Amino acid sequence: MTAPADRPAQVSFREAFLFWLKLGFISFGGPAGQISIMHQELVDNRRWISERRFLHALNYCMVLPGPEAQQLATYIGWLMHRTWGGIVAGALFVLPSLFILIALSWVYIAFGDVPLVAGLFYGIKPAVTAIVVQAAHRIGSRALKNNTLWAIAGASFVAIFALGLPFPLIVVAAALIGYVGGRLSPATFRTGGGHGAAQRAHAPALIDDDTPTPEHARFSVGRLVRIVLAGALLWAGPMALLTLLLGWSHTLTQMGWFFTKAALLTFGGAYAVLPYVYQGAVSHYGWLTPTQMIDGLALGETTPGPLIMVVAFVGFVGGYLNDEMRAVFGPDSLFLAGAVAATLVTWFTFLPSFLFILAGGPLVESTHDDLKFTAPLTAITAAVVGVILNLALFFGYHVLWPEGFDGHFDLPSALIALGAAVALFRFRRNVIHVIAACAAVGLAVRTLGG
Repeated sequence: MTAPADRPAQVSFREAFLFWLKLGFISFGGPAGQISIMHQELVDNRRWISERRFLHALNYCMVLPGPEAQQLATYIGWLMHRTWGGIVAGALFVLPSLFILIALSWVYIAFGDVPLVAGLFYGIKPAVTAIVVQAAHRIGSRALKNNTLWAIAGASFVAIFALGLPFPLIVVAAALIGYVGGRLSPATFRTGGGHGAAQRAHAPALIDDDTPTPEHARFSVGRLVRIVLAGALLWAGPMALLTLLLGWSHTLTQMGWFFTKAALLTFGGAYAVLPYVYQGAVSHYGWLTPTQMIDGLALGETTPGPLIMVVAFVGFVGGYLNDEMRAVFGPDSLFLAGAVAATLVTWFTFLPSFLFILAGGPLVESTHDDLKFTAPLTAITAAVVGVILNLALFFGYHVLWPEGFDGHFDLPSALIALGAAVALFRFRRNVIHVIAACAAVGLAVRTLGG
């Protein structure tokens, strides 16, 4: 056993603030890439939280509606520095992406096609594919500690890849398997089926397996009521103001209502939410065209922050081009109209995520030694490995065969993806360095290729 003196020193709020700010600017690669970055930084490099506590928090975030990586950052920030620590961690995970997307959305709408951005995207997409593969390998190598968990991961992959089953159904099935399996074979589902040996190979963390739950993270009915009431006011206040000033049918009011439903009613991460957003924003409301939605998804995939931040693009375009918004802000303030709409939809999309963590976190912290709760979460982790692998294949297919299997094989993209994989797996290069290098290569290829 390693001596307790080897534990990291206490982390100040300022030090944590600077890390969360940095994370907001480097969190590329979608949820899998972002979780991989956080795992490497928080578990391996800084040792702010142990492997087991990290996975326990991740499993909870995986079953919530909303962006799991942002919720995980909020959870760890809350665990370390109370409510304001969670708010700062979650907000800084989103704000850089919001500002960047507002700027890129304005360039996109005001100036049309941007060859520079297209060239950068061409290199980043293969890199994202390699990052997702690395995330599947990293989480799988630590979580799949026996044949049963491997079988759950394999069944999850088949269910989503071959059968097209929805992610929430896969999560529920995995949880049931874990619950029953934890009763029939406790050793198989205890802390990842023998994960404790792997944990002992790591030096102690600041929040380690045996670290007592801090006072602020213990469950209290009074605290839960205060959080729920505060969340209800933070949602109802803006909605009431919009309704009174603009009317229920106004674009801004409908955006607030629609993205509240998107945040609450859709599970399974960004890729489960996007079809719902597409159907509402394009088909029902007509805030943007199908081509604009696809371009917005490309921007969301290649900027830092949660992929669901594509909603900021939807809001900006819908606000910028909308006649109702021109009437409110004036024809000379189109950028302001778009920026206000983007900020509004971001608020309503992410507010529930903060409430889920701040209200549910104490309940989760009380269960990390209770097999009735940890066994289902262990099974969910195994299932998520299969889902991430499916995501890697989805990216790989669309990157290497952009026109489908009947079209051409994109050899430059394949070489960029291979180079990114070698840099990540063989040389263990930093994710942001890999993305920057691949973006530069992609720009060069597109420029030289015309």
